[in-house]
Amino acid sequence: MGSQPAVSMSIGEFGRLTGLSIKALRLYDVSGLLPPAEVDDLSGYRRYTAGQLDRARRIGVLRRLGAPLAVIGEMLALPDAEAVTRLDRWWAGEDAATAARRSGYLWLRTALAHGDEPEKPYSVRVERRPERKVATIRTVVDQQALVPAIGAAQWAIRAHLDEQGATHGPEHWVIYHGVVTPDTAATVEVCVPCSGVVEPIRDITLRREPEHLVALATVLRDGRRTAALGHLRAGHPVREPALGRPARRSAGRPRAPGRDRRVAGRRGRR
Repeated sequence: MGSQPAVSMSIGEFGRLTGLSIKALRLYDVSGLLPPAEVDDLSGYRRYTAGQLDRARRIGVLRRLGAPLAVIGEMLALPDAEAVTRLDRWWAGEDAATAARRSGYLWLRTALAHGDEPEKPYSVRVERRPERKVATIRTVVDQQALVPAIGAAQWAIRAHLDEQGATHGPEHWVIYHGVVTPDTAATVEVCVPCSGVVEPIRDITLRREPEHLVALATVLRDGRRTAALGHLRAGHPVREPALGRPARRSAGRPRAPGRDRRVAGRRGRR
């Protein structure tokens, strides 16, 4: 016996089965994501078959997740085993974007909640730092990737110093060679002071940090005392060191290069 032709259904019936509106189905037809099985030459009515239900439901789920049409088209064009990888990659980007938005929300909420409180004065002292050898990694990041990149670079440096038998303490700092924002990336340099015989490797370089002055203030951050420090060297990139345990990373706010930074005021409010 010959195969029976697939039973077609109207756009309204197909929409009820898939949870898609007629407007959405027309859009997916125009975009090429879900063309109808047939279109009546006279009336222009679209007809769909049961074999298109799974594709339509996948499109609906992806749209509810916020996937753009171009990404949906890429996933639908791949075998399932490859489509799941593309889905994971897109979802990871959405997670990162959500985390960045959450950070901005928390900063703004804190500023609004404490906006009427008077500025807290902080005692600032100036100290002279001797010349030191530092191991550094440079990387180009935007604001979204800034903190993870600083942490990864710091621990990569420390792992290399340990392998080389060098001595290093808990201090590290970050030099901004450009302005880092959510929309623009710039070079940052993570520095860890060290002593002993160390050889550079891959992206880890070594140099001498000249003697210089630093301004220090102790501020409250999340109820804890945190040492905030800024180097005072005119004409050089901004440096924002983080003092304390290595596990506590501090990127601070990026500033324009070539401008002295004296750390005081609302350092702890983000």
